[in-house]
Amino acid sequence: MFELHHLTALEQWTWLQEGKVSPSELVGHYLARSERLDTGLGAFLTIIPDAALARARQVESDVPRTAPLWGLPFADKDLVARKGVRTTYGSRLFSDYVPEESDELVDVLDAAGAVSIGKTNAPEFGLPSYTENLVGPPARNPYDTALGAGGSSGGAAVAVAAGLLPFAPGSDGGGSIRIPAAACGLVGVKPSRGLIPAGSGVDKLGGLVVPGPLARTVADAAMLLDAMVSGGDYPFAVRAPQWDGGPLLGAAVRGDGRYQVGVMTTSPWDGAYDIRIEPEASAALDVTVRELDAMGHGVDSTALEPDDRYAPAFRTLWQAGAAAIPAHGAELELLEPLTRWLVSRGRDLSALDLAQALSDLAAFERSLIRQFAGFDAILTPALAMTPRPLGWYDQADGELNFAQQVQYTPFTSFVNVSGLPAITLPVHVTDEGLPMGVQLIGRPGGEHVLLALGAQLERRLRWQDRHPPQWWT
Repeated sequence: MFELHHLTALEQWTWLQEGKVSPSELVGHYLARSERLDTGLGAFLTIIPDAALARARQVESDVPRTAPLWGLPFADKDLVARKGVRTTYGSRLFSDYVPEESDELVDVLDAAGAVSIGKTNAPEFGLPSYTENLVGPPARNPYDTALGAGGSSGGAAVAVAAGLLPFAPGSDGGGSIRIPAAACGLVGVKPSRGLIPAGSGVDKLGGLVVPGPLARTVADAAMLLDAMVSGGDYPFAVRAPQWDGGPLLGAAVRGDGRYQVGVMTTSPWDGAYDIRIEPEASAALDVTVRELDAMGHGVDSTALEPDDRYAPAFRTLWQAGAAAIPAHGAELELLEPLTRWLVSRGRDLSALDLAQALSDLAAFERSLIRQFAGFDAILTPALAMTPRPLGWYDQADGELNFAQQVQYTPFTSFVNVSGLPAITLPVHVTDEGLPMGVQLIGRPGGEHVLLALGAQLERRLRWQDRHPPQWWT
């Protein structure tokens, strides 16, 4: 039986424009599904039905239909503050916190005419690449609820994959959009540093963290990305310098062009950790190489130049990022063991330690962009392993936990360090029915190439037709 969530986000927007459905009806549909199905999924930490329906009515009466996301439901990641709505940052330290002001990205999406129905699940302060916190339930992979959804945008990925939202914003400081997108069979986009004014990354330590979309189709991801990009303007913002074709949605819809793609299975972690690519990840890569070759793209192998500075420098930055968490004395006991370890390590660092790490990562950024310059895009596995079981990560040993995260996700963090755009695409399914993806990394400002390649692969592989069991219930 047909239901509204069976439409793509772009199709839902068209129905809204044509009056086939109202914002209130569409929001009500997703609220009903979320309240009925989320107990076993952990996609949300907070759902706000009364506020969401009031906002939908306000959109109907006060917001022009020309707004780019008019009437479409979404949910804020719980690392983003929305005025008057409980925002926990995935931590017991903020379990009852209700902000008095909204973050800029919230205002941008509201101005685009979208309707938030709540807050999606995230790990404590977004630090790990899995979504299992102590303030709420774990985010469960809808394809197998004994498995995790990845992180830190795990709740957003679960909600979109299970049909509880048409799309969702996430944030990515080391793979936090791409990891859960790959684990849950979605498209995830990490934009170029500076592309989105409300989250340029320029103001973050090391320039790592940027917002971006998670969606079921490439066009839906581009639609949400365009709304994020158009919602502000200041000197740090850049507008895809290689792209002059208007909104990025155009590149995703047309999906044209032939490109030179480098295929890479090395990572900057290889010299420091035991990185092994599981057969399922290799199979996803093989599928993509075969399809790209069949479409006439140039496909060549490439490998990273060894750089022993990367691993210790990124570890230092990860620990330093936790040092500013506002917990002292007895408040530290409210933090999870991994977070306490990170805070302690971060506060023990010297200014010289941090300066050296930032210098080493800046050098790595320049080197990586030089190494990739001969290609329009670089293809890697999205993840080195299949989605991890809940409870797989060690919660007591910070060193082991870090090693586990690196071994699962060796191909994501260096893209944040370089400021390059990347997209994950759900190209493959394992014999057990689990999604496996690949990552495409673009040139600076090269989102249009990634979206075009993604659209071409989507047309051939039809991943938009694959859904977990909850989709049909």
